[in-house]
Amino acid sequence: MALVDLSELAAVLATRRYRLLGLDLGTKTIGLAISDGLGLSATPVETIRRTKFTADVEALLKLCKAREVGGLVIGLPVNMDGSEGPRAQSTRTFIDNLSEKTALPMALWDERLSTVAVTRLMLEADLSRARRAEIVDKMAAAYILQGALERLRALAARGPEL
Repeated sequence: MALVDLSELAAVLATRRYRLLGLDLGTKTIGLAISDGLGLSATPVETIRRTKFTADVEALLKLCKAREVGGLVIGLPVNMDGSEGPRAQSTRTFIDNLSEKTALPMALWDERLSTVAVTRLMLEADLSRARRAEIVDKMAAAYILQGALERLRALAARGPEL
């Protein structure tokens, strides 16, 4: 399965309790976060240091299998005006290539300002520059995934459209 709308991802996951994995794709790293089994909260997991696509995907899919992941929520880096630039295109290319390696459904989530928000929280927590650099990507992935989880809960609360 390739890219789906977030509401379609909810329908796929409704058949069985699966965890979602959130991804913050950077040029040098991939931040990862996972949801709990109920889809209530996102927890930072790890950061994959990017090397080659094949190795990156192997590490990603190994984690998916070990953690019983049923779908991916991938941050889409759109510009502030809503347009898509080179980083968004790079994310879409990653998704196209990843969809050839896995049948997991994938949904996009607007990640505008996620790293800024996470960095602000870490500054308020008085984390050192080194510590912030170490965890910012997986924290951004958790921020992205938490936003998607909240949207999924809102969709479920609305119920079926008439």
